[in-house]
Amino acid sequence: MLFRLKSQYVPTGDQPTAIKKLAESLRAGARHQTLLGVTGSGKTFTMANVIEQLQKPTLIISHNKTLAAQLYEEFKEFFPDNAVHYFVSYYDYYQPEAYIPQSDTYIEKDAKINEVIDALRHAATASVLTRADTIIVASVSCIYGVGSPEEYEEVAITLHTGNVLSPKELLHRLVLLQYARNPIDPKQGHFRARENMVEIFLPNGDEIVSVAFEKSVISEITIRSASVRDQKSPRHVRDLKVFPAKHFVTPQDKLSLAITNIKQELAEQLAVLKKQDNVLEAARLKQRTEYDMEMLRATGYVNGIENYSRHMEFRNPGSAPHTLIDYFRHAYNEDFLVFIDESHATIPQLRGMYAGDRSRKNTLVNYGFRLPSAIDNRPLTFEEFNKKVKQLTYVSATPSAYELEKSGTRIAEQVIRPTGILDPEVEVRPTASQIKDVITEVKARIARNERSLVLALTKRLAEDIADYLVEAGIKAEYLHADVKTLDRPDILKKLRTGEHDVIVGINLLREGLDLPEVSFIAVLDADKEGFLRNATTLLQIIGRAARHIDGKILLYGDTITGSMQAAMRETDRRRAIQKKYNEEHCVRPEQIKKEIRASMFDRKKQDKDLTAMSGTTAEIIKELAREMKKASRAMDFERAASIRDKIKSLTKK
Repeated sequence: MLFRLKSQYVPTGDQPTAIKKLAESLRAGARHQTLLGVTGSGKTFTMANVIEQLQKPTLIISHNKTLAAQLYEEFKEFFPDNAVHYFVSYYDYYQPEAYIPQSDTYIEKDAKINEVIDALRHAATASVLTRADTIIVASVSCIYGVGSPEEYEEVAITLHTGNVLSPKELLHRLVLLQYARNPIDPKQGHFRARENMVEIFLPNGDEIVSVAFEKSVISEITIRSASVRDQKSPRHVRDLKVFPAKHFVTPQDKLSLAITNIKQELAEQLAVLKKQDNVLEAARLKQRTEYDMEMLRATGYVNGIENYSRHMEFRNPGSAPHTLIDYFRHAYNEDFLVFIDESHATIPQLRGMYAGDRSRKNTLVNYGFRLPSAIDNRPLTFEEFNKKVKQLTYVSATPSAYELEKSGTRIAEQVIRPTGILDPEVEVRPTASQIKDVITEVKARIARNERSLVLALTKRLAEDIADYLVEAGIKAEYLHADVKTLDRPDILKKLRTGEHDVIVGINLLREGLDLPEVSFIAVLDADKEGFLRNATTLLQIIGRAARHIDGKILLYGDTITGSMQAAMRETDRRRAIQKKYNEEHCVRPEQIKKEIRASMFDRKKQDKDLTAMSGTTAEIIKELAREMKKASRAMDFERAASIRDKIKSLTKK
């Protein structure tokens, strides 16, 4: 058995029925099916049981990074012996390349790549190509191009003990795979040479490969952790496949042909622009493209290489890009599972990504900033996505008409919570003095060591309310789309631990977040009908308090809209079913108690900072002390304070 689920719990309530129905539907080859499960009913546990029963590699797609991170942690717990990975956009900040003709404004691409997330992406793709027991939790960014899996695997270096290979030849091949030589301070995607030894710092950020040579023969291959916190002995292996440091890599023998094709397209597009008397656009395109081609000849890589992906992968014009899904197809054919988590929110994102990207790219091409082939660096269309996936399972407490229509009768409903907790009570109050009312309610929860959420309609309002609550003596924080990806799990963790009493958000707090300490949610301006206050959204918001035995929702509005009415009616329906089940089975509701663990991001940040250090704990502390003094002399007091805290944490151990 490849996939072995490990949990102290067993399916209860209506979970066994849902698991059975989904598994039977998938075995029968059904194209679409839906798991309709209320918040707190254990949908993730149901998904895990289905994976174990079907024993298939799995891709789980979520609509935001925060929820994806939570799912990753949960599946990592359920399948500790399997390859569970996290795959999201690696940008902390991303401003796409664009041109505004009306004001003649060119906006250059501006992005900050997060090395931790980049490492996790590489770990995910490598695992798909080398293991049959892979589960990947991804955001919708998984439908963007990541290069050809065939090329990615083809250019990989296969190392074998006893193979004839000189250190010089290995170094040359590593450079072709976009590894950088760094003898002083190597990190992921780097290598260094030491006498008869080559050390490769793998792109996954977790491992360092040491290749020892006797003359021109590989004598030994060992793998050790990149983290000094992991004191395990190095593993000796006979064989190892080293994948490229970047996903867009073309074999050297094909690169020249790709450049020739780019050159030909350039000539054709220049002729078109000159015929249209667009001299400026032609000159602009010629300068940029010739520079990029020269960089490709010299290094095999250029910033923005993804804009030439059609040529690098030798795809036909208009053809679909290679995505993470293609890695699954390449490794497992069509024999894998796909779950669309919070499908009511994820499906619209999958549908809408192509159109926005296409409009921006067309403008860049028309005004000479990019070749027409750049348009094929894009996300999948929704139709292409559906063609690439054999079976889809939608998971939501509020599936939309699309999922329900596609699934037909193949709908498994989970209304009963294993804990016996009922859906929260919902009350409507007028908007007059709503903030003062919220303060009173939040303080009542603080007295009971419970947490609260407040949902506003705008980012500005969320920030202002958070500031106002702080002034009122409440430990408050805001959370919205401008908050960095790696900071979001930390904010939520602080809410659970009590460092924050309340979080003020907009829509990031609607779906999927597992916060059992939250007993109270205030929805401001609930009667402002629209996307953030429709029936589906309100039901999702109500679900955030459904993990607490004393859950309470306050909807602030001066009228009761149709959406408010629908959400309250559905909540009452579910409460009636849950009450009846509890009475019939003598179930007494129990408060959820969930351990608060350090997130993967906490661990990665710590490991990354200490990667370059080696030796005993005492030696590391000594080195950190030197770094702290150096930072102080440079008046970089924030860094000095951060290092001081690291020294304290190591001293306690």
